[in-house]
Amino acid sequence: MIERILVDRRQLLKYGGAVLATGMLPKGVLAKRGPQTNHGLSYFGELKYPDGFEAFDYVNKDAPKGGRIVTTPSSWVYNQNPQTFNTFNSFILKGDAPPRMELCFDSLMTSALDEPDSMYGLVARSVDISADGNTIVFNLRPEARFHDGSRLKAADVAFSLNTLKTQGHPQMLQVLSEMDEAVALSEDRVEVRFSGRQSRQLPLLVAGMPIFSKTYYTTYRFDQTTLTPPLSSGPYKVGRHEIGRFVEYVAVEDYWAKDLPVMRGHNNFHVVRVDFFRERQAAFEAFKKGTVTYREEFVSRTWATEYNFPALLEGRVSKRVFPDGRPSGAQGWFFNTRREKFKDPRIREAIGMAFDFEWTNSALFFDLYTRTESFFENSPMKAEGVPTEAELALLEPYRDQLPSQVFGQAVKAPVSNGTGQDRGLLRRAQRLLLSAGCEQRDQVMYGPDGKPFTFEFLSNSQSFERVVLPFIKNLRLMGVQATFRVVDPAQYQSRLNDFDFDICGRRYAFVTPTLGDGIRQIWGSKAASIPGTYNLAGIQDPVVDALIEKILQAQTREDMNTAARALDRVLRAGHYWVPQWYKPTHNVALWDMFGIPETKPTYGLPVETTWWVDLEKAVRIGKVD
Repeated sequence: MIERILVDRRQLLKYGGAVLATGMLPKGVLAKRGPQTNHGLSYFGELKYPDGFEAFDYVNKDAPKGGRIVTTPSSWVYNQNPQTFNTFNSFILKGDAPPRMELCFDSLMTSALDEPDSMYGLVARSVDISADGNTIVFNLRPEARFHDGSRLKAADVAFSLNTLKTQGHPQMLQVLSEMDEAVALSEDRVEVRFSGRQSRQLPLLVAGMPIFSKTYYTTYRFDQTTLTPPLSSGPYKVGRHEIGRFVEYVAVEDYWAKDLPVMRGHNNFHVVRVDFFRERQAAFEAFKKGTVTYREEFVSRTWATEYNFPALLEGRVSKRVFPDGRPSGAQGWFFNTRREKFKDPRIREAIGMAFDFEWTNSALFFDLYTRTESFFENSPMKAEGVPTEAELALLEPYRDQLPSQVFGQAVKAPVSNGTGQDRGLLRRAQRLLLSAGCEQRDQVMYGPDGKPFTFEFLSNSQSFERVVLPFIKNLRLMGVQATFRVVDPAQYQSRLNDFDFDICGRRYAFVTPTLGDGIRQIWGSKAASIPGTYNLAGIQDPVVDALIEKILQAQTREDMNTAARALDRVLRAGHYWVPQWYKPTHNVALWDMFGIPETKPTYGLPVETTWWVDLEKAVRIGKVD
């Protein structure tokens, strides 16, 4: 099972951009100035929705309320775990929290999924920005409330931001590093001060951070795991739950923000329930029986051959394919370059040659996928062909620090003959290993250290075994001994947090075409030594760091895309991964009981927040609570 770092745009911008990042303020992060008209923030360009808008275009503002949806999580962030949970604190490194805890927390602003970069007021009714962009004042709505009825004040916002900066999950710590402090000026005004080195997106990320009750955390410690549902202010609160089995998020009937433009047409289910399964097949069986009512399918074989059960044939279950306009990002097996055996890029490249995607796609995936080539797949940030003049202008100063591949055709994984055992590719791989100081004796490949070359694929699910075992077989033909190991979800997450692995599967997906501070967490040198960050490969390259800063300081989208393409070339030439596959769609199956908005937003599939139960459909298929 690939560990998916993929969350919808509302969740990402709302909680600091797990795979987003930040670059220099004032030109782009602007709505109109003045406390009455600053109803939103934007990274590049103008806001789509004017002050006083009625609702987002992609919702049904009159959607009925009630009923339930039962899902298995298809995305998660921070310390959330899709297979189990043992804490409701989702914003620290410790423990395993259930996905969708974000439904319980409000933020200063929230994003629009039909714009590439924008935020509109939720707890904040307006925003004032200083001329130099180093100070922002959020003016709060006096009606904002926590679930116990207490008022949400500026002191709570300041406490939340300052606490996340010092005690939050490592991904948040890095995002907030250039926020100096947050200060309550009065009960309804909070000032956020930045260092002057902040990126253009940092104010948006700050505006999307969860807000906690300062009073509540005088009794409870923020930095500890807990199975006591925390006091929060969002549209849902934790209801019934059973550790490791399910958690129900129950709609707050008197939710203070339900009639705001950013919330109208949202949060229509009375209950959003997340069920947990250790194995994918068990989850699929639960869906077939109707225990789970919505499922996003990621296994091609299942999608192609196993949706033939009675409920589907009878029309009670339907399959849908929705386009995914987001960048597809990077999915692959990532090498832990902190380990000596993977230090040489020639060794990493050689190992990648043993994976026969063409055979895998045909024999196992029913040709449903396309090979991933880029870290920014399905977007204008993907490098193609030779570098443009603009890309070369960024790369030339580092020519003596970069491999020659960066300045030629963008690096791609080799194409096999589709037999599953392309001997020509395997011979090329062996030559690369030998050139890197390896030695082959008696059909065993020895590393440069003189020891047999061995490593382990780490996983948290048996379902990936059918893909990895043919890969391992080809490696053995080269004399490399690899194994596939499955560990329980908690151990898996712990080992990833501590970088205790050889190779692991991961998908990084960018939910908008705008990059932010999160890219420092994935590729930045500093993140390579911080437990719990997304730089699993351990990349520490000053050129990568410099290009990241070029991206974050870009004043136009084209400048950002150019810098991203330059970065893509450098990363691909580093062979930090064995790229896998992607598809620019959401393949979903659902019990035919839901109402779906006519318009799907480009940058997300917000099922739990914008769909609703269609009572007539539910009655027809016998799924009425």
